[in-house]
Amino acid sequence: MDRKWKWVPGIMLLMLLSHMTSALEVPLDPKVLEGLPQPPTIILQSPKDYIFDPRENIVIYCEAKGKPQPSFSWTRNGTHFDVEEDSKVLMKPGSGTLVIDISGEKAEAYEGTYQCTAHNDHGTAVSNNIVIRQSRSPLWSKERNEAIVVQMGVSLVLQCRPPAGLPPPVIFWMDNNFQKLPLDKRVSQALNGDLYFSNVLPEDSRNDYICYARFPHTQTIQQKQPISVTVLDNRPEGERRPGFMLPFGATSTKMVLKGETLELECIADGLPTPDISWEKDGGELPSGRISFHNFQKKLKISEVNEADAGNYRCTAINSLGDAHHIIKVTVKAAPFWVSAPRNLILAPNETGILTCRVSGEPKPKIAWFVNGVAIENAPEDHTRKVEDDTVILSNVQSGSSAVYQCNASNEFGYLLANAFVSVLAEPPRVLTPPNQVYQVITNSPALLHCASFGSPIPTITWFKDSQTTIKNGDPYVIHENGTLEIHVAQPINSGKYTCIATNHLGIKENHVFLEVKEPTRILKQPEYKVVQRGMSAVFECKVKHDISLSPTMTWLKDNGELPDDERFEVDTDSLTIKDVTDEDEGRYTCIMNTTLDQDSASAMLTVVERPGPPTDLELTDQTERSVRLTWTPGDEHNSPTQKFLIQYEDLLHQPGVWTNLTEVAGSSTTAQLDLSPYVYYSFRVLALNHVGYSEPSQSSKQYRTNPAAPDVNPSDVKGVGLEPGNLVISWTPLTGFQSNGPGLEYKVQWRRKDVEENWSSATVANLSHFVVSGTPVFEPFEITVQALNNYGNGPDPEVKIGYSGEDMPLSAPESVEVNVHNSTLAEVKWERVSLSSVRGKLQGYKMYYRRQHGLHSTEEDPDQQEQVLTFSGNHSEGQLPDLQPYSVYSLFIRVLNNKGEGPPSPTKTFETPEGVPGKPSFLEVTNPSLESLTLEWGPPINKNGHLAGYTLKYQQVNGTNEVGPIKVMTFLPNETTITIGNLNASMLYKFDLSAMTIKGSGPIITKEAFTAMDTTVANRQVDIATQGWFIGLMCAIALLILVLLIVCFIKRNKGGKYPVKEKEDAHQDPEIQPMKEDDGTFGEYSDTEDHKPLKGSRTPSNGTVRRDESDDSLVDYGEGGDGQFNEDGSFIGQYSGKKEKDTHEGNESSEAPSPVNAMNSFV
Repeated sequence: MDRKWKWVPGIMLLMLLSHMTSALEVPLDPKVLEGLPQPPTIILQSPKDYIFDPRENIVIYCEAKGKPQPSFSWTRNGTHFDVEEDSKVLMKPGSGTLVIDISGEKAEAYEGTYQCTAHNDHGTAVSNNIVIRQSRSPLWSKERNEAIVVQMGVSLVLQCRPPAGLPPPVIFWMDNNFQKLPLDKRVSQALNGDLYFSNVLPEDSRNDYICYARFPHTQTIQQKQPISVTVLDNRPEGERRPGFMLPFGATSTKMVLKGETLELECIADGLPTPDISWEKDGGELPSGRISFHNFQKKLKISEVNEADAGNYRCTAINSLGDAHHIIKVTVKAAPFWVSAPRNLILAPNETGILTCRVSGEPKPKIAWFVNGVAIENAPEDHTRKVEDDTVILSNVQSGSSAVYQCNASNEFGYLLANAFVSVLAEPPRVLTPPNQVYQVITNSPALLHCASFGSPIPTITWFKDSQTTIKNGDPYVIHENGTLEIHVAQPINSGKYTCIATNHLGIKENHVFLEVKEPTRILKQPEYKVVQRGMSAVFECKVKHDISLSPTMTWLKDNGELPDDERFEVDTDSLTIKDVTDEDEGRYTCIMNTTLDQDSASAMLTVVERPGPPTDLELTDQTERSVRLTWTPGDEHNSPTQKFLIQYEDLLHQPGVWTNLTEVAGSSTTAQLDLSPYVYYSFRVLALNHVGYSEPSQSSKQYRTNPAAPDVNPSDVKGVGLEPGNLVISWTPLTGFQSNGPGLEYKVQWRRKDVEENWSSATVANLSHFVVSGTPVFEPFEITVQALNNYGNGPDPEVKIGYSGEDMPLSAPESVEVNVHNSTLAEVKWERVSLSSVRGKLQGYKMYYRRQHGLHSTEEDPDQQEQVLTFSGNHSEGQLPDLQPYSVYSLFIRVLNNKGEGPPSPTKTFETPEGVPGKPSFLEVTNPSLESLTLEWGPPINKNGHLAGYTLKYQQVNGTNEVGPIKVMTFLPNETTITIGNLNASMLYKFDLSAMTIKGSGPIITKEAFTAMDTTVANRQVDIATQGWFIGLMCAIALLILVLLIVCFIKRNKGGKYPVKEKEDAHQDPEIQPMKEDDGTFGEYSDTEDHKPLKGSRTPSNGTVRRDESDDSLVDYGEGGDGQFNEDGSFIGQYSGKKEKDTHEGNESSEAPSPVNAMNSFV
């Protein structure tokens, strides 16, 4: 057998693995564990190295589970430890935990290596070797420290050398006042506790350098005798290159275990004090796990791994040079798990494998144990084969359960693991709760669990909706533990799923349900808001979610809760912040949570305000006509400054009035200002941003400019004559700011244009106009106005042209002629007046005209008003529109200037020819009959000529649609009435009437009227039946009846057969109304045979039905004897119906009408 294993170890292992069952954990469900045998399993134990405080009891933990409950025993230092013989030792009931009372005893007696054993009928599990040691804090050995005297600048080491404690103490240096000594780049404490000075200074002199050792387990602190240091400066040490005080030499070595923290230190002397830096030869220092301490003198690397091995170079450098030291780091490793052995549950005749894969440096040795006994010393088992880190169990049998231990060790430690092999024969059990509902979001993974237990391990099969077998493959994956995974769940995947667990001992099924929900999505995200302080901000967050899930909306500010402030109002889909303050600025996030998913969106709120006022106004570069103003901008309040507005106050001329001077860009903080003479300036600055202007800054210091002659002359100089014979010269005066000095006056000059004469002049003050009298009428003048003050005249003034006063025109237009183009338009021509007679600026000509009377009448019309047309400019012709035809007009013309109108021209009379007449004054329809109508009308008010007669057009109409042919009739001028016959009765007719002259027909007047209604039945049958409204009404009624019949028919078919007699026997209630067998309707049930209709019979054809008086029946509307349909399908006759009462005794009941009877009404 052994030869076979050695001959084909690889092939045999592959064959065993191919037939091997996967590891099966014993379930934790108490219902499953009940009655299920299980070897022991250690579940709690003390750490491998246990340092105890001698003032407290020793507690060594050992807890285990198993079926049946395990029993416990201990070894100490490799031999059996009899707990019962030692009264100071107590083992907790149902547990292996030891409690050792060491009060009054020597604690050292209980130091040693302990191991716990848990045993039941199915195997033995063991704990780690637990080393118990007492914590120690030994006293400092007595010693006398000599006083140390050194020269300034030399290096110094103060040794601590604390006593060895368990665990090692924590070292620190303090003075007599228990104040920690300050450490810096020059003075530092090494890892061994010594105090290093790279160079000493006089201030280092003191007599209380005390090293303290704190022992953590006993919480005691011990101190070394104080050390006295005196630093002399009579022969100070000179500057020197760096050298290393620690470590010694050019190189050193350091070993560290994998997973621990590597600490490297370099302490250097030198003057000046050197700086320390670190690097790794041939590589980079590991980022994320590296840190520097003690002013770069200590390098720490956490979680060390193999890649951290190598040469680490520390460099000390000062102004005189540098020094290097290399620390060679090697990384070793205590054993660590690659794959720990796992418990196996096997069925009889199955094969299993235990693996114990570990790693370490050096490589760990692996030893196997079974039930706590070295496997080579255990009873021989031909089903078991050990190959280094693997134990193969073949064809196991009932009763071969055991606990195997794997021990992996090297010089740095060991690992011990227990793994039981339990041989069971159990039918399948499904551990997942039945009818569990899984809810997932669309497009997310769905995991449907089918946790099972059985031995052999059950085979899991899945079905959907109890019929479709689910196979491995897209979109389904069936995991080894039976879980069904749908990678991307869709709504179509919702439904009922069944998992079936099967082995040769039985079968078990379980049902679960999957619901795939719509994802939660934010449809409208909150948007970035810029809000002015004091206003409101509204963030919207509209969400779509699955209607079956209950959503919860949460708002956060800067990833924290909203402030507890009533200004924050949270609504269904929005957040409102009222009266916004600067503290409200930040990022706001809405989070919509459901039980399955969430979605979130964020937006920033920026609070803005008008800028703060500028400050620190300063005037520099001062000259006569300019100055430089600088300032400091105020707070922008989150809105960039767009520009600065500079204003000034003239304290001399307009105190209290601020005037805009100039604007500069928002990026500027200075401006060169142009100034005017004779002004007492004071400046201020305003800042403008998107919100608005800031408050003004404080005023600048006053700046005065000296007087000077005016720089400008008055503006808007005009010369206008207000009366004949005068000229008014006006201007806009200079402001005090523009005067440039005291004694402001104006020199006014004038002379006639194009006339050789000298300038006339006058000087005035405090005026804005000057009147020149005695001028010719409407003559052009050249005029100027110049400013002057006590310091000189202003610039040469610009010459302006003005005119003296106008007078009324003297002449009237002559040779007026009228040319009549048509009955409404005439053209008028005249001879222009001479410009000299206008005596002013010619504005145009005014034409006055009036209609005297019509040509058919010689009497003047008193209602006609005089009309006026104005022709601007120097015209000699114009047109008169909108004249009335066949009329006599008169007109005259006046010339017009700014002063008024001249005399009228001679009156001119003209006539307009005939035109088309106006519409008749009225049109009335009288005496309507069945076949005729009488029309009466009146002549037009405006005949506009001789009437030639009237034209009448009429036709039969229906509403606004023309349906009949147009008929035309003409009449003489003296005819104003007509009776039109041969019309259709009860029809609408439209009449259009117009008058005419030789020029044509005028506008029409329209009238509509009906002929009389026919009162006989026969005529109404014929006439109404042909009306469209009546046909539509009848169609609607027929459709309604058809719908009602269909509804009744459906209700009858729904009724079906109903065993009335049996129902009544079961419920002796008089209020019950049974259903009739023949038509499914409800009515009063009677046991009398005379009142029972025969099976298959129908309601009598005469339509008689039993009904309640309050109920309507189709019989009432559709089965009356008078109702009938015409041949063309129209309904004629009155609505009628019958109501007949059944004479049977008892309560009446309603009965639905028979669809057959209702249909008979159409026959």
